[in-house]
Amino acid sequence: MTDRPSRTASTINRLDRPGVARRDLLQMTGAGIAALGLISTIPAASAQQGGAWDKTFPQSGQVSVERVSFTNGFGITLVGDLYVPKAIDRSRSHPALIVGHPFGSIKEQTSGLYAQTLAERGFVTLAFDASYGGESGGTPRLIGAPEAFVEDFSAAVDFLGVHPLVDRARIGAIGICASGAFVISAAQSDRRIRAIATVSLWDLGRESREGIPASLTYEQRMSTLDDIGNQRWVEAAGGQRFMIGVPETVDAQTPQLTREFHDYYRTPRAQQPRATTEFALSSVGRLVNFFPTVQIETISPRPILIIAGENALSRYLSEDAFERAAQPKTLHLVPGAGHVDLYDRVNLIPFDTIGSFFTEHLA
Repeated sequence: MTDRPSRTASTINRLDRPGVARRDLLQMTGAGIAALGLISTIPAASAQQGGAWDKTFPQSGQVSVERVSFTNGFGITLVGDLYVPKAIDRSRSHPALIVGHPFGSIKEQTSGLYAQTLAERGFVTLAFDASYGGESGGTPRLIGAPEAFVEDFSAAVDFLGVHPLVDRARIGAIGICASGAFVISAAQSDRRIRAIATVSLWDLGRESREGIPASLTYEQRMSTLDDIGNQRWVEAAGGQRFMIGVPETVDAQTPQLTREFHDYYRTPRAQQPRATTEFALSSVGRLVNFFPTVQIETISPRPILIIAGENALSRYLSEDAFERAAQPKTLHLVPGAGHVDLYDRVNLIPFDTIGSFFTEHLA
């Protein structure tokens, strides 16, 4: 992309400019802006697997995968992977699940793992790249746009609801990390989503306002918004975008959550060339106005399953959402798990609980 700063360590040092305080930007990102932790130049990740299989998890022999595309309400083409059990009865329709990935992730990572595993349990599942990232369309690239990310889930319902293998009355959705907030928001207005689950819920709006764990003062938030406004002027004048994402390296002083994200996105554990994790600082203002749980009780009487790691620093977000939600609702804490553990640690992810939940409520 031509609008990114040069990917060198010296680039950040040159970003100090009139009207933009580097100290304030670091305060904001140190609080955990956008679930990514630090301002950073972003390296291109190396491919983990060769050949046709480009996922970061092993391929299942029980499931077939088809690349699909569909268009959301903003006219953006979304690209996804449709997972179908090989033994499925094609003479009738079946329950289906939409799986959303963490912010900065792509369908070849955690959402694909969830989609494939749940397809092994009999569901037709769809993992897709959110707008502005991965293989999906949307320009400018790599921005925070909660209104589009929420719409993406409804567009996925549109797609599945006209698929011959899917019973449109039995469509559920799973949101992992930030997608948990997007699916909560989508389900409030799209009653076609009959049951929802969140895993390691991450509220990007709340994080942008408070940090995670909450640490930003009101004055810091206002200063950050001033910085964002000044950055927009830079870009309006033809200047470079300022990108933030998971840092290339970490050390003992790096916050715990940032180290967790680094271990997932920046190591062979889950590296994938399209998963840069970066996004434009100038788009953060949109996230500040995102309040996904304000009307979460209106999802009732459709059921909600909220899953969080017992040791996750983000656990309080799941517990707060659970308290706000109306019945029927279930909070499931995974013993010994942190936030990112539930991205891919199959020995910790409660697939039995998730599968049973959707089997019951999409019957």
